[in-house]
Amino acid sequence: MAVTSAEIKELASELGLRAGVCEAVPAPHYSAYMDWLAGGFHAEMGWLARHAGLKRTIRSLLPEAQSVIAVAQDYYTPVQPNGISRYALGRDYHKVLRGKLRRLETFIRSKSPDAKCRICVDSAPVLERDYAWLAGLGWFGKNSCLIDSRRGSWFFIGLVATSEVLEPDEPAVGACGTCRACIDACPTGAILSQSNGIPRVDSRKCISYLTIEHPGDFTPEQEESLAGWVFGCDVCQEVCPFNQPRPHHPLRSPETTEPDFAPRAQNVSPDLDQLQNGDPGWFVAQYAGSALMRAGHRRMARNVRANLKGRRPQGAT
Repeated sequence: MAVTSAEIKELASELGLRAGVCEAVPAPHYSAYMDWLAGGFHAEMGWLARHAGLKRTIRSLLPEAQSVIAVAQDYYTPVQPNGISRYALGRDYHKVLRGKLRRLETFIRSKSPDAKCRICVDSAPVLERDYAWLAGLGWFGKNSCLIDSRRGSWFFIGLVATSEVLEPDEPAVGACGTCRACIDACPTGAILSQSNGIPRVDSRKCISYLTIEHPGDFTPEQEESLAGWVFGCDVCQEVCPFNQPRPHHPLRSPETTEPDFAPRAQNVSPDLDQLQNGDPGWFVAQYAGSALMRAGHRRMARNVRANLKGRRPQGAT
């Protein structure tokens, strides 16, 4: 018996996920993405340009794809930002989401043994937000995050492309209107005007890019721009009205119920001296399994040195 969208959503809910479904169509904002690359806004993330052709459609990854299941996993925790972005306070979300998506894939194949599936969590060359939008999980905010009008933007996205034909959902509807809170609050002015209907962020200025992906030393201007962050940045989400608690919107910014995202003490209150001077073995022992491994020991030490020349990260020891 063929699997249904309702059955997939039920299992997703049991796994702590919200799920939606869309058809495996070409990515609607591919041309805008190519314009973004042409403008050099991807900074030194050369792999984005090298893999750009694959992002035209999810069928580049799974030619047999007929449907895409998009899931959202809440990760908000009320711990105050302390130099480490909230998404990196617990276990690496790639590991957590992949495990749950494998459960969905196994379920699909238990119902439809001949089904073909492809799991995508951030690292695959696919425009994930396009498919999550088409599946109804959120609309594009001015800060480029997907926003759920009822729950805000503190959620991860994962996809399962499948050869199964599933009943699709309607695309999410919403808009920021005249609000420009994220644009005004961005410490570096990295949030740009929209292009072809979607927002743009200049990675060359973005603190998240600088602290995680930027490969070399910082210029004095870049050091000054970090504003206390040593891994990532939450400013544009912190100020977003859709992430603020309101009496008539109790579901906005729900606290995560995922145990793997519980904040780890060493992430909440990083030891700056050790991060700057400790050896790589100490770093791996402290942060194995967390998203901080993406930056690695050398870049984290660089980030701390840059911040210590100015002010200490918020709340850090």
